[in-house]
Amino acid sequence: MPLYQALVLAVIQSLTEFLPISSTAHLVLTPWLLGWSDPGLTYDIALHFGTLAALVAYFFRDWVEMLAAAFGRRVRPDAETARQPRLLWLLALGTVPAVVAGLLFHEQAETTWRSPLLMGAMLILVAGFMYWADRRGALRRGLGDITLADALWIGGAQAVALIPGTSRSGITIAVALWRGLERPAAARFSFLLSTPALAGAALLAARDLLEQGGIAPDMRWPFLAGVLASALTGWAVIAFFLRFLRTRTLRFFVYYRVVFGIIVIARAVFLRRQAA
Repeated sequence: MPLYQALVLAVIQSLTEFLPISSTAHLVLTPWLLGWSDPGLTYDIALHFGTLAALVAYFFRDWVEMLAAAFGRRVRPDAETARQPRLLWLLALGTVPAVVAGLLFHEQAETTWRSPLLMGAMLILVAGFMYWADRRGALRRGLGDITLADALWIGGAQAVALIPGTSRSGITIAVALWRGLERPAAARFSFLLSTPALAGAALLAARDLLEQGGIAPDMRWPFLAGVLASALTGWAVIAFFLRFLRTRTLRFFVYYRVVFGIIVIARAVFLRRQAA
């Protein structure tokens, strides 16, 4: 795998994992659109670990405070966990639907569901839901106001994100907005909720890689480049997106998804007709 392709895909992964536009769709469709070969399992693991590192680094203080609050320790009075000391346990419960969905449908998500037509359709359908949820108003609740029902609804949405083209951040933020969370709080909860899921996926994929003999010599530099580039870019994207949502809506990302989805469907139909 050429090093420049590794860097391009790492940046795309970081942008699309944390922005609500679907990382799976972009990582699958970018090589398809550009005629590159599939980067394979090794590189997928590098990107998983890079984005996981970005999440842990950015939200490290939040995780420390959630752990402290969950076990009855004192936290900053102005911390969200001071208002909702059960936040860690709510995140754990919210992770359960994604774990169950992953166990049941992992094979389909990695094979038959990676159809360009399905991904294009999901890009457009979820864009419509994001648009509706973002405009419905009453976005007043913060991270400290999360309830058990919120965690289960948003966790269920994360399970739906197993379908390529959905976007984990897109669907979970949209459901959080539907539940009345303000935009920055919705994004923060989405990112915190995605951390255990990404960690689990990275560890399972790493186990599969070790069973196949580990990192091949020609993939060592692309692997390192993928981890570093996705981690650094991911941290910057998280910071940008949270600032963006303080004053802006999701409208730009809705329009982007619709346009990208139309392009994907049109190209898939064109190639299918050419092959017929």
